[in-house]
Amino acid sequence: MTFDETARVVQRLSVLLSAGVSPTSAWGYLDGYEHLAADLPGSLREIDPGLAAAWRVATSAGAPLAPSLQAFAVGLRALGDAQREAQVALAGPVATARLVLLLPLVGILFGMVLGFNTLGTLFTTVPGLLCLGAGVGLLLAARRWNRRLVAAAQPPDALPGLELELLAIAVAGGGSLDRAREAVAAALGEFALPSTGGADEVLDLSRRAGVPAAALLRAEADEARRDARAAAQKAAAVLGVRLMIPLGVCVLPAFMALGVAPLLIAVITSTVAGF
Repeated sequence: MTFDETARVVQRLSVLLSAGVSPTSAWGYLDGYEHLAADLPGSLREIDPGLAAAWRVATSAGAPLAPSLQAFAVGLRALGDAQREAQVALAGPVATARLVLLLPLVGILFGMVLGFNTLGTLFTTVPGLLCLGAGVGLLLAARRWNRRLVAAAQPPDALPGLELELLAIAVAGGGSLDRAREAVAAALGEFALPSTGGADEVLDLSRRAGVPAAALLRAEADEARRDARAAAQKAAAVLGVRLMIPLGVCVLPAFMALGVAPLLIAVITSTVAGF
């Protein structure tokens, strides 16, 4: 499921809970999710591990589920917006990278249009076979390199500031900070979620200022999501430049090997044969 789809489910669930519907009954009203009521929150893994952790923390800490899920839905929507923006920004560089990989084919067709048997040169002569092997190898390397660059520019799959959000849910239950930390650590471990940290400074500020920790934790989680959003936009912008590296290192040499070199070999061969 995408983050937007998960946020939609969580939002509907929080509304049902706010209206007084019990947690297990609420899932029965959501089409396609009726089976989840039999094993909560373990079965929530299939929707989102972060949601499962939020449910676990809220129930173990005694926090009200409806407001907790409402706050969690806000975080999911923020990440969904960031992913959409990153995908739009990445669309141009990705399309360019795919188009550039066709350059060697254009070179081969260009030679054939000029009347030279570049395909025959590539597949029936020793120099052509050497060019073919080098060109194909370079194209495969460029394709793999491009994929790695695009994958590195993708926004994170995990919710930024998740640990802060879970801790805010835990302290909303009214328990001690130590108990809240234990609940969050247990949930992160149960659902194999990474610890994002950053809570110590916020909790220290809460103690010194004498203000509720939940509000500060949620504000810090919002800041983490904004930072992740900015990082995703920056990565998408940098990708357009980084994709030029495999173009120069792999694609252009492949163009020379598959398009230019066979054409030169064909020209030389036909010239020699004419004497």
